[in-house]
Amino acid sequence: MNIITGTARGTKLATLEGEATRPTLQRAKEVIFSAIQFDIEGRRVLDLFAGSGQLGLEALSRGAEHCVFVDRSPEAFGIIKSNAQKTHLYKNCRIVNTDHAEYLRTAKRSGAVFDIVFLDPPYASGLLAPALKLLYEANVLSDTAIVCAEWEKDSLFEEEPSLSSLYDVSKVYKSGRIYFYKLTPKSKETDPED
Repeated sequence: MNIITGTARGTKLATLEGEATRPTLQRAKEVIFSAIQFDIEGRRVLDLFAGSGQLGLEALSRGAEHCVFVDRSPEAFGIIKSNAQKTHLYKNCRIVNTDHAEYLRTAKRSGAVFDIVFLDPPYASGLLAPALKLLYEANVLSDTAIVCAEWEKDSLFEEEPSLSSLYDVSKVYKSGRIYFYKLTPKSKETDPED
């Protein structure tokens, strides 16, 4: 697993041992970054369920301003830190060893705002739809934010009905079940005197 392009191009990244964490495949990463390549420069990134940190580090390598990496695994925390130092991108990182839900509650209180969010929870966890809902409720997305979510190829992603009112799905790559979400524009309330 390598950084594809940018300042850290070609840097080989360490991954976690075992089956608890599943790194995003190189092809899926290429699809994601091909779709958002013109939306990265100078952006604030959140990598939830960060694992090895490869998605956030790829974004930083391509010019993102800052990335917050969140993973509850202490082993992941160590791997992300090591990979960030190896890519010489550590100064643009904040690595948080906590549960995604706890982080989003904290981020909401701190006023954090993100332009790009990567969501890649463990496939069998059932966490994607709840995490999308928590992300929306945390009010940490900029008006132009893009949320990239990866889901299991052979399983149907059952969105909670309420999510369709919160997000627009701009693209779905069937081969890898990669979803690109944008906030659904809030309808303007009409003035009764108009």
